[in-house]
Amino acid sequence: MTSTDDTTRQTLVRRGFALEYATLGWNVIGIVVLAVAAMSARSVALAGFGLDSLIEIGASTVVIWELSGSGEDRQRRALKLIGVGFALLAVYLLVQSTWVLASGFRPHHSPLGIGWTAVTAAVMFALAAGKARTGTALDNPVLKTEGRVTLIDGLLAAAVLLGLLLNSLAGLWWADPAAGYVLVYYALREVREIFFGEH
Repeated sequence: MTSTDDTTRQTLVRRGFALEYATLGWNVIGIVVLAVAAMSARSVALAGFGLDSLIEIGASTVVIWELSGSGEDRQRRALKLIGVGFALLAVYLLVQSTWVLASGFRPHHSPLGIGWTAVTAAVMFALAAGKARTGTALDNPVLKTEGRVTLIDGLLAAAVLLGLLLNSLAGLWWADPAAGYVLVYYALREVREIFFGEH
């Protein structure tokens, strides 16, 4: 490897760290905001999205750990840790959303939740694009996978936002737990990709 290649790689690794730290910071703040919004609105979708933010924090921490070292064993372990987090999220949301629908529990409106999920969707899409480019340039499967986690975080924010808006504007209370099922689908898809996909 030439010194130019080495310099380029170091620049990309620094960018990877910066993207992960930005994701960490956003999600740490998000857990607090989502906890307040979920409790005040009694929203399963917001609670689930808060747990997704917690998993994203774990995933970013795993990538930071992986970028600090090297080796395929380290990468495989990092990917499995991210996969386990998604599996736990899917189980929780499946049980919680089913219980809410079966009991007819109606969540309240959440202006805070609507505002936060709208901004979060835009931020996560931007971070995901940066991680995808950087992970591809580094040929780093863990950073690329975590970039998909961040993209899913943006998609989930959009799904939760839609559920909150339908509940708030049209009184469709079931849209909130239905958004929880959307999160279950994406979480299970990532679990399958991590454990059975090609890495």
